[in-house]
Amino acid sequence: MCGIVGYIGHREAADVVVDGLTRLEYRGYDSAGIVTADSQAQLEVVKRAGKLSILKEALKTNPLKGNIGIGHTRWATHGKPNDVNSHPHLSEDSKLAVIHNGIIENYMPLKAKLISNGHDFVSDTDTEVIVHLIEEHYQGDLVEAVQNALKEVTGAYALVVSHIDHEVIVAARATSPMVIGIGENENFVASDVPALLPYTRKVIFLHDGDMALIKKASIELSDFDGNIVEREISTIDWDAEAAEKSGYEHYMLKEIYEQPTVLQNTFGGRFAANGMDVELDLGLDPNSINRVVITAAGTAYYSGAVGEYLIEQVAKIPTEIELASEFRYRKPILDENTLCIVVSQSGETIDTLEALREAKRQGAKTLAILNVKGSSISREVDDSLYIHAGPEIGVASTKAYMAMLAAFELIAIWLGRARAELSDSVASELIQALRSTPGLVEHALEEREHIAQIAEQFKDKRDYLFLGRGINFPTALEGALKLKEISYIHAEAYATGEMKHGPIALIDENMPIVAIATASELYEKTISNIQEVKARDGIIISLANPDDEQIAIHSDHVIRVPKVHELISPMINVASLQLLAYETAHRLELDVDQPRNLAKSVTVE
Repeated sequence: MCGIVGYIGHREAADVVVDGLTRLEYRGYDSAGIVTADSQAQLEVVKRAGKLSILKEALKTNPLKGNIGIGHTRWATHGKPNDVNSHPHLSEDSKLAVIHNGIIENYMPLKAKLISNGHDFVSDTDTEVIVHLIEEHYQGDLVEAVQNALKEVTGAYALVVSHIDHEVIVAARATSPMVIGIGENENFVASDVPALLPYTRKVIFLHDGDMALIKKASIELSDFDGNIVEREISTIDWDAEAAEKSGYEHYMLKEIYEQPTVLQNTFGGRFAANGMDVELDLGLDPNSINRVVITAAGTAYYSGAVGEYLIEQVAKIPTEIELASEFRYRKPILDENTLCIVVSQSGETIDTLEALREAKRQGAKTLAILNVKGSSISREVDDSLYIHAGPEIGVASTKAYMAMLAAFELIAIWLGRARAELSDSVASELIQALRSTPGLVEHALEEREHIAQIAEQFKDKRDYLFLGRGINFPTALEGALKLKEISYIHAEAYATGEMKHGPIALIDENMPIVAIATASELYEKTISNIQEVKARDGIIISLANPDDEQIAIHSDHVIRVPKVHELISPMINVASLQLLAYETAHRLELDVDQPRNLAKSVTVE
């Protein structure tokens, strides 16, 4: 997502920062800006909406001098992508500058408090709150001011701060990535390694809760309380292409591992302070809706299938999921009390766009779950909920799917609460579970080595079956799709209870069957269905929770996934299936990021 670059040393900072931002362009952005500190009374800033080329042209007529500088490419979350909302953001006296990746969840109450204390805000961003907080705490010690400000902040962020009175850069990390580059009498900071490679190969990766005081000749690391910490210095030997992938062999693998951060970004700022509500800033009246129709294509369709379960169970609204490519041709019946939710990563999927237009022709209310602002769907829909997943390079969607699931969780709770169908206790339980998902997805990904061994054993099989029940039936569908997309292995998914109604005829000793057997109301029935498969010599690969001691009796292989509320479990379970597909295709030496015959965005029927 957003790019950060900072420099302090003997070079012209603007040249280094712009060069670094250029090397991070692949991450996607919608505005850019830079600030430098010269021997003047205030910082100098240039920032523009649009591509870096626009910023570079502005710098030709307004060149920035100085040996300290920080810059940013922004993927808009709070506030439109315009010049004012672009980073860096300055304090009212123009002595303090901040750039920031991530989302500040509690920015609204902080902003209200700061306004009451006399601060004037000029942007619509959550980031500007940090500037004013640091300014409020500043009494001559910049590091102390940043520490005290961050103690009031809740959220996920990578933060870089500069002040005209201090020849330093202060950086801090909470979830969002940050790396320090070590040079000779110069030092660097960035959100990703490619920005640093022309200048240094020696880096320090900050951990969550780390702060860095960066000077020309030294780097001091501490936690947010000021306690000194030590981190290993790494030497980067990646080439330029590998650097864009942060050392991962493929974009898809990198994007799988970005999912915990993506969840932080999708949820960020949307959980109410009371712990029982979500805040989506939608213009819809939930009580005017008596039916929901979800329509999408491909992976987005399977996220909608999870959404169907969620909205019916949590909000008690009759809900249907429709294939976008079939929607308008089957002459659906909609009215003004129908909410049509369209789902598209790009916002340009032609089938989904035409489904939206059909819904609008029939007078339905429309809501889009999107990743790209300014897309065709975003311009035509009544309301949009952005997932903030950032650019997804791999054709087979992973992190966008995860963020779509998160969006449906939020929508279901929002509708349920607004319609008084969701009690305080259940809402609190769900939100608490959602807050835990980034860490639980990380734990699920720790099974990669074990999953790779399974993939190696079965990579030459030509057929797979995936089984799931209830809200994890769509997870089975998505798992089968991922394996098909990138490994070219034929894979089908069934609701587990449907096996005996026909598909069980396919099972023999050569057939791997992936069974989702995590905790659920239908767990015992799932075990019974697995036994039916096992009795016919099928090879059982089960997804199960760590406390399930019986599953190994019924399985040839068990992939352990963290236990969580059943309605949240698709977000945890799918990460393991993504890894299984990836590791299988990788072992078959296939092009994981660009599978044959597929395009990232389908823009023609």
